[in-house]
Amino acid sequence: MTELITYERNGAVAVLTLNRPEKLNALNYATNDCLLSLLNAIEIDPSIRAIILTGAGERAFSAGGDIHEFTESVKAGVDEAVRDFCKRGQTMTARLEAFQKPIIAAVNGIAFGGGCEITEAVHLAVASERAMFAKPEINIGIPPTFGGTQRLPRLAGRKRALELLLTGDTFSAQRACEMGLVNRIVPHDELMPAAFDLADRIIRHSPLAASRIITAVTRGINTTIDEGLLIEREQFARMAATKDVHEGLGAWIARRTPEYVGA
Repeated sequence: MTELITYERNGAVAVLTLNRPEKLNALNYATNDCLLSLLNAIEIDPSIRAIILTGAGERAFSAGGDIHEFTESVKAGVDEAVRDFCKRGQTMTARLEAFQKPIIAAVNGIAFGGGCEITEAVHLAVASERAMFAKPEINIGIPPTFGGTQRLPRLAGRKRALELLLTGDTFSAQRACEMGLVNRIVPHDELMPAAFDLADRIIRHSPLAASRIITAVTRGINTTIDEGLLIEREQFARMAATKDVHEGLGAWIARRTPEYVGA
């Protein structure tokens, strides 16, 4: 049986590839569950410092949820549809968003529906010039269900997000970049090297500091500034007594390259 998500290692970087190219890497329930399982394993492996998430094939990052499977859940009833589709998808994107190691989406093709919502949720994203995005759920009579009605307005602004959510129109990688959905656009053949370059620029630093930054931003972004500053102080306090802080300070004073141990 073909792996739904392939898992490769490149040094301290794990590469997860959505692997249903014949279905445009649509997110069926098993793929969703497989991704969560892989994240659980990566989280407790200290040798992995960052993740790159991409899609198999030349056409798609992910076309979104598996509509045929979702249709069967709807037929079974509202409770089943909410449990199997909505809650499962929201759990997955929330896990990506709050994950303690940096996750970079390498968007290699279409990122529609759930594929777009994954891009919204992860910490960073690099897009191929061929990438196309859409929030097409309205075309089948539903709102986005993996967090798209909440994260896209926070990234792009209310009116720009509502235009995309209410029309279902596709939009380019350039517009996605302008709205803050992706960090940069690169030629298609340079996508994975660009993602690895970004990962390498992150993992040279303390993994503990990276984790504290992700936590501070993720928890603080939807709070008041005063609450956010308290979260920031809490995250600093967690770092202040670590070996990595002393190593970073000592290396800076000695003008040498720090050697972080993640402790």
